[in-house]
Amino acid sequence: MFHLRLIVPTDRSAAVRDLLLVEPGATHLVVWPGAAVQPAGDVIACDLAREATSTVLADLRALGLEQDGSIALEDLDVLLSRSADQAERDAPGESADAVVWEEIEEATSEESTLSVTFLAFLAVATMIAACGVLLDNPILVVGAMVVGPEFGPLAGLCVAAVQRRPRLAARSALALLVGFPVAVVATMGFTGLLDLLGLFDRDMLERPRPLTEFIYQPDWLSFWVALLAGVAGMLSLTSAKSGALIGVLISVTTVPAAANAAVAIRYSDYRQAAGSLGQLGLNLAGIVFAGTATLLVQRALWHRQAGRNKRRPPSRSTGAAKSS
Repeated sequence: MFHLRLIVPTDRSAAVRDLLLVEPGATHLVVWPGAAVQPAGDVIACDLAREATSTVLADLRALGLEQDGSIALEDLDVLLSRSADQAERDAPGESADAVVWEEIEEATSEESTLSVTFLAFLAVATMIAACGVLLDNPILVVGAMVVGPEFGPLAGLCVAAVQRRPRLAARSALALLVGFPVAVVATMGFTGLLDLLGLFDRDMLERPRPLTEFIYQPDWLSFWVALLAGVAGMLSLTSAKSGALIGVLISVTTVPAAANAAVAIRYSDYRQAAGSLGQLGLNLAGIVFAGTATLLVQRALWHRQAGRNKRRPPSRSTGAAKSS
């Protein structure tokens, strides 16, 4: 469940209170008249089932609270309450299937911003992957995939496409268009340094590498894997199943492909470099396409559920058939 805290102008306080009172997924409603100082107004708080959150937030935003007051949402890890259990049963749908669009927008906006930290993580991940591809070591390659932060901007592009947010799309695209070239250049320098130290050489690139050669040999199977990863990645974000996201990160070869391209360019093997960049582009395109399609389907299902909720008379008994 979520904890919802609102600062409400006094003239809209009754409307907000009534809205939350008739919402089956809301409980623990508390009103502090005149408690807010800046901005001035009443403070209203309640606990809200995840299934009901997007609908309630849409109604609150329609009342202009984000302009004249505030809407704060906090995820509750532990909540022991019979009333909360009843609210979750009464809220239509299942918690695991609920999409809180405001939560997704906030998360992707933060993670899709080009920053020094983003560039550092991407460069370090690409350098680790360079060690993995030259040593033909899949453990290092998997580690690099987990470290890489590129899924944030990819998710940002998907959300921007569905929600029609050009600024988020531009910010996400900038992070990718700047991040990967910076990481490739940094990895080329890293490769040159280790070559001078006698730890890397061209023979390591040219010798058979049966465990990692798929990185520079893109095919249609690579594209299908990227599609599935895009679906799983969006589902993990929208359902707050962060553990599944780790599996997504280690199933795509964006960072290893960039690393192999950097090493191949450094050693003037442009055939491998072209194949690696092709693999990179294939994965990026597949993830964005599948992620966007997944969000579109989820949004359609959410609108359908929201329409049913509006037609349903408010009653605490509607959740009797829902499992606890």
